[in-house]
Amino acid sequence: MTSAIHVQQVTKRFGSVQALAGVDLEVREGEFFGLLGPNGAGKTTLISALAGLVRLDSGHIEVMGCDVIADYRNARRQLGVVPQELVFDPFFSVRETLRIQCGYFGIRQSRERDAWIDEILENLDLTSKADANMRALSGGMKRRVLVAQALVHRPPVIVLDEPTAGVDVELRQTLWQFIRRLNRDGHTVVLTTHYLEEAESLCGRIAMLKAGRVVALDTTANLLRSFSTHALRLKPMLGATLPTALLRRAENKEGVWTIAFDQFEEIEPVLAELRAAGCSLDDLEIGKPDLEDVFVRVMRGKVEAGAEVRA
Repeated sequence: MTSAIHVQQVTKRFGSVQALAGVDLEVREGEFFGLLGPNGAGKTTLISALAGLVRLDSGHIEVMGCDVIADYRNARRQLGVVPQELVFDPFFSVRETLRIQCGYFGIRQSRERDAWIDEILENLDLTSKADANMRALSGGMKRRVLVAQALVHRPPVIVLDEPTAGVDVELRQTLWQFIRRLNRDGHTVVLTTHYLEEAESLCGRIAMLKAGRVVALDTTANLLRSFSTHALRLKPMLGATLPTALLRRAENKEGVWTIAFDQFEEIEPVLAELRAAGCSLDDLEIGKPDLEDVFVRVMRGKVEAGAEVRA
């Protein structure tokens, strides 16, 4: 399968900070790919390098086969980036902003262009704001316009850097419906987000960055199987205490005790211990493995020798 994004041994240092420390990554054409990591892991630096906003110290990046340095014009045309920051021109309306964005990519005025702009506005619920000045929009509306700007030249690769940060639930649902449709139509989507439930439900493969290095890379299903466990959550009745043997295995958070297990057969011995100790429960819940558990376990693990660990 063709590579939509090819990253080879990429490094970047800002003064004493090693933002990227030898990243190798390949995103296949048509994938919905997740790029996760804590603050300072290097995600935004990598995206900036993809977009040509950061000059790498070493390494090589291609977008749809176009080198981002040697063939930068074609590489830019292949890519649509939704930045994390709210950046806008306060002198234009929403529709004018999108038309100007088309001009950056040499897309001249036509019925087809205006029809596509109208379609984007409708799918992002911006039609009623099409002629409003950008200064008059709320933060959530401005973020919708950023998404529209990234899509207006119909790029085959779409990079979303925290696209739903600070936006309402309705926009999230509308946005993901539209992005899923674009992905089904063949667009490659790369998503960075701190909402791990979004990444779990949307992304077929996920890479996790820590201190500028890729520390986990696999399909979402394999990551869940390899790193995560089931969880038995117990809330004892007021005044009741878990048996000592269970206390050693359990983690307490706000009065709810969590015991990790791999096989469902492990539950019955726990319940037997509770019955034998006379510990009555107010609530019991079996939790499925989730990406948050995987993320925490991977980030608490050790990175390769020589990696610079940053919070």
